[in-house]
Amino acid sequence: MEKIFKFKILWILGFAMVFFAFQQCSGTSEQVVSEDLVNVKQEVLKTNTDFRSRIQNLISLTQKKADAQTLQHSFDDLRKTYKKMEWAVEYFLPHSARFINGPALPEIEFAESIVLEPEGLQVLEELIYEYDQANTPEIIRNLKLLLSKSGTIDSQFSNITVNRAQVFDALRNEIFRISSLSVAGFDTPVSGKHLTEIPYAFEGVKAALKFLPKSESNKLKEIDAEIEKANAILKANHDKNTFDFAAFISKNLNKISALMLDFRKEQNINNVEVTTALKSDAPSFYVKNAFDANAFVPGENFKISSGKIALGKQLFNDPVLSKDNSRSCASCHISEKAFTDGKEKSLSLEHNPLARNTPSLNYSAFQHGQFWDMRNSDLEGQSSEVITNRDEMHGDLDEIILKINNNEAYRNVFKKIYKTEKIEKWQLQNVLASYVRSLATFSSNFDEFMRGNPNALTQNQKEGFNLFVGKANCASCHFIPLFNGTVPPTFTKTEQEVLGTAENAQNKKLSPDLGRGKFHETVASLQHSFKTPTLRNISKTAPYMHNGGYRTLQDVMNFYNKGGGKGLGLKVDNQTLSDAPLNLTKTEIEKIIDFIKSLDDR
Repeated sequence: MEKIFKFKILWILGFAMVFFAFQQCSGTSEQVVSEDLVNVKQEVLKTNTDFRSRIQNLISLTQKKADAQTLQHSFDDLRKTYKKMEWAVEYFLPHSARFINGPALPEIEFAESIVLEPEGLQVLEELIYEYDQANTPEIIRNLKLLLSKSGTIDSQFSNITVNRAQVFDALRNEIFRISSLSVAGFDTPVSGKHLTEIPYAFEGVKAALKFLPKSESNKLKEIDAEIEKANAILKANHDKNTFDFAAFISKNLNKISALMLDFRKEQNINNVEVTTALKSDAPSFYVKNAFDANAFVPGENFKISSGKIALGKQLFNDPVLSKDNSRSCASCHISEKAFTDGKEKSLSLEHNPLARNTPSLNYSAFQHGQFWDMRNSDLEGQSSEVITNRDEMHGDLDEIILKINNNEAYRNVFKKIYKTEKIEKWQLQNVLASYVRSLATFSSNFDEFMRGNPNALTQNQKEGFNLFVGKANCASCHFIPLFNGTVPPTFTKTEQEVLGTAENAQNKKLSPDLGRGKFHETVASLQHSFKTPTLRNISKTAPYMHNGGYRTLQDVMNFYNKGGGKGLGLKVDNQTLSDAPLNLTKTEIEKIIDFIKSLDDR
C-alpha cells in the first residue's frame, strides 16, 4: 500500500512538472506569480546608477560654484537620465516618484492633515533655472535628498518581483504619460525643455520592451520604427510655441499606443487584472468607450448598470427628492446647458443667490473630488449632500426613502436592480450617481479628430489646440484627454489650483471664498484653492469660475493671459498658476477659444 501511495505521488509530481514546463514553453499561459524579469530590473538599476552619478556630479559643480549655464546643462542631463527609467519608477514605486519628479508644490496627506514640503527635480529646476548663488546650500540640500531617493530605487527595485504583464502595463502607461503630461510640459514648467526629454522616455521604453517577446515580434519592429519617426519630428522642432501637437498626438503618439496593444496580443501578454480609468484594451485615449467610470466608484456594489442609469435619470428629474416637491436635480442642472443653470450663482429654494456657480455634471464621473471645494470624494456623497442642504433641496433622506418605498413602480425597479425588498439610502445615492456617471459621451469634434478624421477640426481649431498645449500652458492643469484636473495616465488623483480668481472680470479684488481652504484653515497652500473642472462642453456653461464672476470665455482667457490674480496685482502668496503673463495675442486667444468649443459633445 505504501509503495502504491509513493508511486501515485511521484506520478502526480512528474505530471505536474511536465505540464508546467509545457505551459512555460508554449507561451499560452503566463506564470505571473513565479516570473521575475531580472533583465528588465537590471536595465533600470543600471540607469539609476547613471542617475546617481549625475546627481553627485551636479553636487560637485554646485559646490565649486559653477556658472548657471553649466549647472543647467548638467541638470538637463540629469533629467534626461531619469526619463529613461520614469516608466518603472512611476509604476512600481509611485511614492518615490512623487518625491523625485513631483510638482514643486506642497503635498497634503488629507487623512493625517500632514503637509509634505516639495522636493525633487521640479524644485531643483526652479532653483537652477532661476539661479541665484545665494541658493547654493538649498540646491545642495535638495540634490542630497534626491540622492537618497535614488538609493531607495536601488533597494526597492532590487527586492521586488516584476512580470511581463506588469512591465508591459508600465510601458503602456509611459506612452500615455508622454501623450498627456510630457507633451504639455507638466514636469518642466520653468525650463520648458519637455520636448527635448521625450526621446529619452522613448529610449527607456524601447530598452525594456525588447525583453518581453517570447517569439519574433513584427510589432516590436513597427513600434521601434514609429518611435524613430516621432523622434525625428522632435529633433526637427522642439519649440513648444511652434510645435504641431495636434498632428504629433493624432498621427504619431496614438499610433504608438495602438501598436503597443497589438504587441501585447501578438506576444500573448496577460492584462493586469485591476479596474482602471483607462481600459486595458483601449488603443488610445480617444477611442469610444476608452474610459471606465467604475474606476471611480466607492465599491463593487456601486458599479454602473443600464438599469441604474435609467432609474437614476428618472429620479434626477423627479421633485420627490426635495422637501416640498418643488425642485428636482434637473431644476439647477439643465441638460441643454451641460447640466448647469446659466446663472452667476446657484439660487436657493427662496430664490436667493448662494455662494457659488452651479458646476457642470458632464464628466464629473472622472474626478476624485466633487463640488468646487472637493469636499466629497464621490458622486454618492455629493447627491445626498445636495438633497439634504436646506438651501438647495432641503430634503430628508429618511422621508424620501419612505416616499419612494411607498411608490410601487419605484420599489419594483429598485428590487430588480438591488435584489432587496426595501430601498436603502445608499441605493438611492447610487442610482443618482450612476446617471451622472453616464453623462460623458466623448462625442466632440476634437475626439473625432483624434480618432483619425483630419477634417473634424478647422485649421483655426488645430492651431488653437497647439497654443492650448504649448504657448498658453493650459494642458499642464487641464490635462489631456479629460481636460480636467484628474492626472493621467493613472487618473488616481484630482488636483486643485489656486488661481487668484477675482470677484469679477474687472479683476480688482480677490474673491473672498477660501474654497478647499475652508476645511483646512491651517494649510496655507489650500487657501482659495478650487478643483480644476473639465473644459468639455464649457461653451455651454457660462458664466465661469467658482463664483460665476466671468461672463465670457474671453474674460477667462484675459485673466489667464495676465498671470491670474497675482499677475494682475492681487495678493495671492500661494498662487499655483504661474503669475508670468502668457503674452497671447488677440488672434491667439480667439483660436484657443475656437478650439475649446470643439470640445462640445455633439
